[in-house]
Amino acid sequence: MALSSVQSCQTDVRVVSLLPSATETVCALGVDPVGVTHECDYPERVRDYPTVVHSRIDTSGASAEIDEAVRAAEGDPRESDPEKSSDHGDNSVDESSDHGDSSVDESSDHGDSSVDESSGVYDLDRERLAALAPDVVVTQGICDVCAVDESVVRSTVADLDVDAELVATHPHTLSDVFDDIERLGAALDERDRATRLRAELEARVQRVHERAAAAADRPRVLVLDWLDPAMVSGHWVPELVEIAGGDPVLAAPGERSGPVRWARVREADPEVLVVAPCGFSLEQTTADVDALTEREGFDSLTAVRENRVYALDGNHYVNRPGPRLVETLEHLAGVIHPELFAEPPADAARPLDALRERV
Repeated sequence: MALSSVQSCQTDVRVVSLLPSATETVCALGVDPVGVTHECDYPERVRDYPTVVHSRIDTSGASAEIDEAVRAAEGDPRESDPEKSSDHGDNSVDESSDHGDSSVDESSDHGDSSVDESSGVYDLDRERLAALAPDVVVTQGICDVCAVDESVVRSTVADLDVDAELVATHPHTLSDVFDDIERLGAALDERDRATRLRAELEARVQRVHERAAAAADRPRVLVLDWLDPAMVSGHWVPELVEIAGGDPVLAAPGERSGPVRWARVREADPEVLVVAPCGFSLEQTTADVDALTEREGFDSLTAVRENRVYALDGNHYVNRPGPRLVETLEHLAGVIHPELFAEPPADAARPLDALRERV
């Protein structure tokens, strides 16, 4: 279901968006940004907008290659795969080795102009950012792998003496995402639009919740955020699973995403397994599916034996905390309770068997 409020409108507010979810949100509020990132691709028109962020690594390869490149760019010598590292105990998620969450030290000075805006995974184009003369810059503090680190943005804006309001999003739950919509609405002077958009999205969430409540069971559901190393989706994802009528395993609502030992996945034995690597299209997931299917004991998982393994577009859905998370919820409901909800469109989700046929 497409958002009814994705049309652009006339506005004097100049916005630079430094992450795809923010771009989707400001567009849904009727304001088209004057600058975006290389990853911003929805609505379609933003692909042609000036880009102020570029990736320093190749993200077109396999998950293991990308993970290695990210760690090299960040100067992280630690072993990312808990299967290959020392024993971290019995925790289901290894939080000491999380490439999916921000490593920003909250006690550090975010105004420190010594921060290198070209370090890590991304390059921030200072000259273009200054030339765009934004009134509002939208950034995030949840994941320095998913977008430019908040501290880098703050130091760059201060160093360039750009007269812009900096709005940083830090969502961990669906409510946080909706709160960010209203915060952005206030910054863009689009409070009424934000209120209406939130009400529209919450109504759709409620409809899913009410229908899922009629389900005869709540299957164990695991959503994977990465393939190699295997990572469990956290933050808002377990909450979406619960609303859609599932029982999330190895993660609780609001918890961090992070690597998980494969033995823990086998012990949890999900009845529904959703594969949604962060930033991966279905095609990229298809190319890397062996990283999952060749793991020991994969074929013995209940989800595999009952043909309930699905790939979900982790680029456009799941990992973008914006208005389309509600579409993610509707797609999850379709794979968790197909007897109650419509099947997701083929460009959003696909059964693993269909993926295997294409490998």
